[in-house]
Amino acid sequence: MNTMDASLVTSTGILPEKIIDFHVHLFPDDLFEAIWKFFKKNYGLEVVHKLYSQECIEYLRNRGVDTIVYSNYAHKKGVAKRLNDWNVDLLDRTESVYCFAAFHPEDEKSLESAERILAHPKILGFKLHFLVQSFSPDDKRLFPLYEMVLKHRKRFLLHIGTGPLGNAYTGIGRFRNVLARYPDLPANIAHMGAFEFRGFFDLLDNHPNLFVDTSYCFLPDNFRMYTLGNGLLEKYQSRILYGSDFPNLFHHRREEIMALMALGLPQEFYDRIFLENAKTLLCL
Repeated sequence: MNTMDASLVTSTGILPEKIIDFHVHLFPDDLFEAIWKFFKKNYGLEVVHKLYSQECIEYLRNRGVDTIVYSNYAHKKGVAKRLNDWNVDLLDRTESVYCFAAFHPEDEKSLESAERILAHPKILGFKLHFLVQSFSPDDKRLFPLYEMVLKHRKRFLLHIGTGPLGNAYTGIGRFRNVLARYPDLPANIAHMGAFEFRGFFDLLDNHPNLFVDTSYCFLPDNFRMYTLGNGLLEKYQSRILYGSDFPNLFHHRREEIMALMALGLPQEFYDRIFLENAKTLLCL
């Protein structure tokens, strides 16, 4: 068991000694600070873990996270290149770290830049954050990007559901439009598609390249977003990835792990979501 998480044991489950976190955020220092200020100003919420990128990596490694998959996103035109240059530098000097890179369709030569960054072996694909980026998943400007990622056998991390907040660009309906055109699209759905959990789980039946991640879904008490019971979790345990959303959390990271362990699911479930499913996607 992890030294820092040795108490995370239930009658049916033990946290694996080494885990993989498939939903971490790493940004340059000034962008982290801007994000924290945004949360405070717009939502009145303080981020608990105000750690910069190297501190984040050290914090997670000291708590049994053997492999880190992080992302960042271009909140506006002109940001993606800087982020991706920063990503390559971090990836080249850090072991066992992988990245979903930034993309914005309004950038000059955005597709040429995307093709170049995809060639990096530790770039898994792209993060698209439809709540923040103000374009929708069925925007035709994204079609060449979807085709490029399919060609290169990479993936997407998509913030596409309506939780914890939604807007005109999010929702399962727009994503169904994408899947009608690209049924084999390889994508991880952040936050298990909250609040459209049932709909996104149903998509897993007919789209084998889709996974969902747990980030922000299993908070304690009234903050829990997922409330549909253990049945769906057990049914789709081979398609669920543990993700923390660290460090931009309004709760302590450990609370979500404790809530997951308290579900009392079989050990196979915990082994799969905290380790085995991620190893399969990363070909480890």
